[in-house]
Amino acid sequence: MLTPLLLGSGAGALGWWRVRHSDLRTSPAALQLQQAYHLNTLQATIHERDIAQVLTLLRAAGLEPVLVKGWASAQLYPEPGLRPYGDLDLCVRLEQYVAAQAVLQSPAGRAYYVDLHREFATLDDRSLDDLYPHSQLVRLSEVDVRLLGPEDHLRLLCVHFLRHGAWRPLWLCDIAAALESRPSSFDWDRCLGHNRRRADWVACTIGLAHQLLGVSIEDTPGVWRARHLPRWLVPSVLQQWERPYDADHRPPVRFALTLCHPARVPQALCLRWPPNPIAATIGFNGPLNALPRWPFQIAEGAVRLIQFCLRRSA
Repeated sequence: MLTPLLLGSGAGALGWWRVRHSDLRTSPAALQLQQAYHLNTLQATIHERDIAQVLTLLRAAGLEPVLVKGWASAQLYPEPGLRPYGDLDLCVRLEQYVAAQAVLQSPAGRAYYVDLHREFATLDDRSLDDLYPHSQLVRLSEVDVRLLGPEDHLRLLCVHFLRHGAWRPLWLCDIAAALESRPSSFDWDRCLGHNRRRADWVACTIGLAHQLLGVSIEDTPGVWRARHLPRWLVPSVLQQWERPYDADHRPPVRFALTLCHPARVPQALCLRWPPNPIAATIGFNGPLNALPRWPFQIAEGAVRLIQFCLRRSA
């Protein structure tokens, strides 16, 4: 029962890493986890080749992107096969976005799966001008890959995890790995920033990593928060993890199409309600406090309804 959940969440290789030296290593379930580890290792080699080639294309056009998530998170683990990832998340300056799009839509660029971002608008509240001086170059084959500094990377992982409703366990594993691998010079003031609400989001996520994954946080700002998380937060995360499959988190069939089949409307409504309490809170820049989440969920539902009506009337 546990093995399908691990495989579906992308954490199958981590499961193998945990049991590889135990008496369970030859069990059928463990062999499935081992296969996931081997597959991840092979795919990592392909992805790294693609990263090097994409960066070469972009730099030939005078562009210098910052790579986030994916390969950047995989570098936090002991081996590349432990952390699967798919497309490449690259961030470029606003004035370089159109040029980067042109490169990626060229015959050479279309061969790669790249998620191109205009700076960090959907990932962080800081500008590339602020993040770039603190970025770092990591060698990959014959190219250097520009990554966020460890403080900015951890903050981005935390906010991204919450913004997407904490539905993927692997993302919390990334946060745990970032915490355990942070350098001795790690600047917590930079990581948390001056926005108190976002700083609390980060501290809450660190608390989740401690409570759910057992990460040691004694020398982090998350110590007090880990002991005072809102009562609804951990159960909400665990509810998401009951079905951590990608297919379960794809957008459901468009509601407009569902209206053509009235018998399916109740099921369609159930798929959309209630909205994820964590994602709804973060989407409205709300605090992670002890108050009920239903105001944020109702607001999220209302926004979705208005957007649906506007699309229908367009």
